[in-house]
Amino acid sequence: MATDIAPSAEVAGAHRTGRAVRLSARDKLALALMVGVPLVVVGGLIWFPTFASIFLSFTNWDGIGGITTAQWIGTENYNQVATIYPPFWPAVKHNLIWLAFLTLVATPFGLFLAYQLDKELRGSRFYQSVFFLPVVLSFAIIGFIVQLMYSPTQGLVNGLLGTNTDWLGDPSINLWAVLVLVGWRHAGYIMILYLAGLKAIDPSLREAARVDGAGEWHAFRTVIFPALRPINIVIVVVTVIEALRAFDIVYIVNKGRNGLELLSILVTNNIIGEASRIGYGSAIAVILIVVSIVPIIVFVWNSFQESEQA
Repeated sequence: MATDIAPSAEVAGAHRTGRAVRLSARDKLALALMVGVPLVVVGGLIWFPTFASIFLSFTNWDGIGGITTAQWIGTENYNQVATIYPPFWPAVKHNLIWLAFLTLVATPFGLFLAYQLDKELRGSRFYQSVFFLPVVLSFAIIGFIVQLMYSPTQGLVNGLLGTNTDWLGDPSINLWAVLVLVGWRHAGYIMILYLAGLKAIDPSLREAARVDGAGEWHAFRTVIFPALRPINIVIVVVTVIEALRAFDIVYIVNKGRNGLELLSILVTNNIIGEASRIGYGSAIAVILIVVSIVPIIVFVWNSFQESEQA
């Protein structure tokens, strides 16, 4: 028993006196594994491909003959992408529409669902399960659901409307048709996040607003929503990522063509397509990375700055 207590007393004394704690070989091994394994996984699956893409975006490598055959061409890939690559700007426009739809339609609807379910309505657990069900489905599965719902001849939508509209073949409406199903999934995800945040709010805040005579909307706008600030930061990051990494559903529908072009589709088509333009696809990937990271960093930085000032 004495041998078990002695190390703890030694560590406690070391902390009180400010002396360094000498770790045993087992502790060092455990610490190395806890830090090293995640570092290797994140570095190998995220940071290495990211920096490799940045480097390759300045080359004309076609994936043949090894990386040593790549020739440095500077910003030529970026110039060509922005000037002579027809699908690029439509893809940028579609990604921005995707982001705007999730931000202005799906996310507020998810917040509305969370706020209503937070009132402990009868059958609220059933409604939570129903609205959250799409979240457990992959976008690939939702892509198949899209094809079934919007089929020109046997689709549910045309059956209900009594029309023969080609929802997925018409480039003027197919993006919006897909966004309806994407918003259906995204709203359920946002609902769960906001519902968790609403459950964590101190009940005394709502009681104080009620005592002051604040109406439901006024209390939500001035008391509840500001209290959800940490959740709002997560929501913004999740929404931007979901909008800009969109790939599965449009690739299943029509491989991202005919009105459904997205930046992620262009990256895929150039890197693993028949053309095998690794450098060209990497340039588009770097553009997508910058577009994704910059607004997130700016928003999160401003949010933390305001929190520190408060």
